[in-house]
Amino acid sequence: MSWLPIRPLLFLLLFTRLSETALCEDVFDRVIAPVLRQNCIQCHGENDKVKGKVNLFEVRSLADLTDDPGLITDLIDVIDFEEMPPEDELQIEPELRKKFLAELENILNQSLTGKKQFTQAPVRRMNRFQYHNAVTDLFQLNCAVFTLPERMMREHKDYFQPATGKMADYVLVGSRPLGKSQLIEKRLAGVAPFPQDLRAEHGYDNQGDHLSLSPLLMESFLQLSRSITESPDFTAKNVGIWNEFFQKPTGDIKAETATRLDRFLTRAFRRPVEKQVLSRYTNYIEEQLGENVPYTDVMKLIAAAAIASPKFLYLYDESTEADGPEVVSNFDLASRLSFFLWGSIPDGELIELAVRGELRNPSVLTSQFNRMIRDEKLKRFCDAFPAQWLQLERIISSTPSREHFPDFYFSKYRQSMHMMIEPLLLFETVLIENLPLIQLIDSDFTYRSDLLRKAYGETLPPPAKGPNRKAKKRQGGGSAVTVLGFQRLPVTDRRFGGVITNAAVMTMTSGPERTQPITRGAWLAGVIFNNPPEPPPADVPPLGEKPSAGEEHLTLRERLSMHRERADCRGCHEQIDPLGFALENFGPVGNWREKYENGRDVDMPGTLFRKHDFADVVEFKDAILSEKDRFTRGFAGHLLSFALGRKLGPADQPALDRIAEATAQDNYRIQTLMMELILSEPFLHKTNPKSSSKPALAN
Repeated sequence: MSWLPIRPLLFLLLFTRLSETALCEDVFDRVIAPVLRQNCIQCHGENDKVKGKVNLFEVRSLADLTDDPGLITDLIDVIDFEEMPPEDELQIEPELRKKFLAELENILNQSLTGKKQFTQAPVRRMNRFQYHNAVTDLFQLNCAVFTLPERMMREHKDYFQPATGKMADYVLVGSRPLGKSQLIEKRLAGVAPFPQDLRAEHGYDNQGDHLSLSPLLMESFLQLSRSITESPDFTAKNVGIWNEFFQKPTGDIKAETATRLDRFLTRAFRRPVEKQVLSRYTNYIEEQLGENVPYTDVMKLIAAAAIASPKFLYLYDESTEADGPEVVSNFDLASRLSFFLWGSIPDGELIELAVRGELRNPSVLTSQFNRMIRDEKLKRFCDAFPAQWLQLERIISSTPSREHFPDFYFSKYRQSMHMMIEPLLLFETVLIENLPLIQLIDSDFTYRSDLLRKAYGETLPPPAKGPNRKAKKRQGGGSAVTVLGFQRLPVTDRRFGGVITNAAVMTMTSGPERTQPITRGAWLAGVIFNNPPEPPPADVPPLGEKPSAGEEHLTLRERLSMHRERADCRGCHEQIDPLGFALENFGPVGNWREKYENGRDVDMPGTLFRKHDFADVVEFKDAILSEKDRFTRGFAGHLLSFALGRKLGPADQPALDRIAEATAQDNYRIQTLMMELILSEPFLHKTNPKSSSKPALAN
């Protein structure tokens, strides 16, 4: 009989749900269906004409939409970015477009209610960068484990001090293309790393579907772990936990060793170690000690086994009881947070909070974020995310023509090593000083070396007293290390501030002799707005570096117009051409120009998203800033994918809206965005049902 008082409430809930469904059905009939019939199905389903494998002719009811959240998300994207309908097709009236998008958002939320499924992140091993950091932190090493060439910028004299909230005005840095001298550092002798993990096509080098563990690589990890603990440099001098783990105890050896092992394995495996696992390790220790193997040697074997264990190597979420999303455990959350911000295992404080079950508390989580964002280990985030977000690895292979751009090649090095550092230092400053994200688009400051200032056409003042601002050599391990000096400077010419018009991006999106507006437009669409275009058809021939006979008098826009003649190319070109040609005043190495070599004026005016006209690059930046909420949401998507190590799906989209909105309310500050990200539903939840759970991890 106890159910009777609750019955009216159940009826009310049921009535509310039915009412919402009825309203959505009405909206579908009044708003969604007419737009699809009038503006979409002509190319997507009518008369068996299906472009892009999207058949909207089959969407005839609300259920057809709610059953496919991915389709709703795609519809929102192409309409919101003004990609559809194509320019030469019947357009949706502006007010109707707004209403159409708003109703699609409501339908998406309804489709996710009660059946939200976050993209399942597969079990993945640590990438090389994370493994290096994890081993360093586990043993508290005061030297590198092995060299990491993937670090594009090397810090000198410890300029990176996030606790101060201020970036130094003058910094000394190194750059990967500067040669082998950049690899000179104190590290463990005899330790050779496994191959570098490359950035995934859809994201970053920590994406789960790219980080498998083959038998051959597993064997490499076993050899690597032994080489680390057997290195002649793996001594009390370099290992911070030597006395508390490797040094033979003076008291009860068995009891002390068990305590040490419990603490060590809990840190290594990022959660309390199971009793049977602990027993397996302790039994092995007793056997080895019984055979008179020295205590320190035994513990080295144990340490090597631990860092070769799948429990150490693999990043994974525990399986859920239900098929839908569940809150991540405190231990999973500690790892998510630590690998996101520090690229490494959680420290003792995070583990302790997880043990006490307190880490998921929003106030505790916020406090931990504020602590971690001020720790020097944040440099690892800066070593991993911004270079990959900006795709700066592409500049390594850039080869401007020596004949046309001889100044690009100086001495035995190239300007690219200076170019790539500018946007990285800009990003670090925005992060450390918690500046608005829009500084990445249109900054009022930058960092430049003297060589880079000359490349931008600046007239340098006479040398000032103080630090030597030219590249110089520092001794390291008996060899000279090339160091570059970069100075913080105000940006007085808005053509050059931010990441989108810096010389690195301009150079890496150009060919040897000419700019490549399509490449630049695709870069802007993917990096800045997180809306990358589809790859071009395989049978579209590339445009030659030099004009063909009879084309010498044409502008580059005129030469590229033939690519728009193909129906399957037109849609993408409408999306990326205005973006790419907006940067056409910047030559192949970022030099400013008003005319082409044939004397024709550079043709760069355009319209962003079919509503923001611009006639120069400053107006183009203003157009982007008028869409700063779109940029903020796109950046949040990049960051969330990096943080979770997976592609995003429909279930993540509402969270991105909330993150962007909260960030905008705090003047677009970058740390606000990052804090909102770790408090978001996707970061705090997982979908990992036991029915599709990963295989159990061996010890």
